[in-house]
Amino acid sequence: MKLFEAIIDANHRAVAGDASAGLHPSEYADSLPVIALTCIDPRLNAFFPNVLALPAEQFIWLRNAGNIITSPLSSTMRSLALACAVKGGREIAIIGHTDCQVAKMTASVLLDRFKDLGIDRHKLPSNLSEFFGVFGSERQNLIKACDFVRGSPLIGPKIPVHGLLLDIETGKLEWVVNGYETWASSALPPEPAGGFPELGVLGGFKDFVMGEMKFPHGKIGDSAANIGEGAAPLPPPTPPTALTPPRPVPPPVVPGQSPLPPIQPAAPGRRLKVPLPPPIRPGSNFRRG
Repeated sequence: MKLFEAIIDANHRAVAGDASAGLHPSEYADSLPVIALTCIDPRLNAFFPNVLALPAEQFIWLRNAGNIITSPLSSTMRSLALACAVKGGREIAIIGHTDCQVAKMTASVLLDRFKDLGIDRHKLPSNLSEFFGVFGSERQNLIKACDFVRGSPLIGPKIPVHGLLLDIETGKLEWVVNGYETWASSALPPEPAGGFPELGVLGGFKDFVMGEMKFPHGKIGDSAANIGEGAAPLPPPTPPTALTPPRPVPPPVVPGQSPLPPIQPAAPGRRLKVPLPPPIRPGSNFRRG
């Protein structure tokens, strides 16, 4: 089970009332820390990182209004890229939430709000909706943001990008974009026409030119079949030297005793099993929906 599969499972069990639901972050060390982009809504303060069952030191929290990404090279993308390159983030989650006030903003309402602040229309960008990233659906906003991140040249192909929606009333997470599925499909190279790999991609081989390839005149197996019929025999094996120690000789078998089984070496990298600490449980402020 991958990290966010375990997070979603623990979250859904906790929302359903399972007091034993939790997560052992040490089991997912290769996928931590997590980078999360959420909205600036202060109601989210009580949820993160509790809702993901992650310790605070493994949670890199980025926020902007509406968790909006406007382009693959936006300022938010700069922060996501540096969180990966500098802080070592392994997976990205764009996390929206229900009852988002930004989603309720239309261009006309936004103009009225700026007018109340003393900002006239001519001082604002002409493409108001595009500049502020006004959207009408939290799910569509998540899908669009994940597409921008996945297609950004600043984010490497090794980083899964997830889209989650948090129910602000119950604390339940909905997996809108499964980054593992998108990551796996984008990591596979395109299959060439005809089902055969292109030689130029694998080894940069030059084009075949008739007459350049040389073949032996004898038949396969002739050298082995001719041994003892006038052909030179194979050279004797090289005796062991100081640089090539001789093979160990097994101890003699005493009559009436069964030979001892060979000693199996310990598996490389094998460690003693250490009991895991109690799992980190999702926040207790969940309410059943």
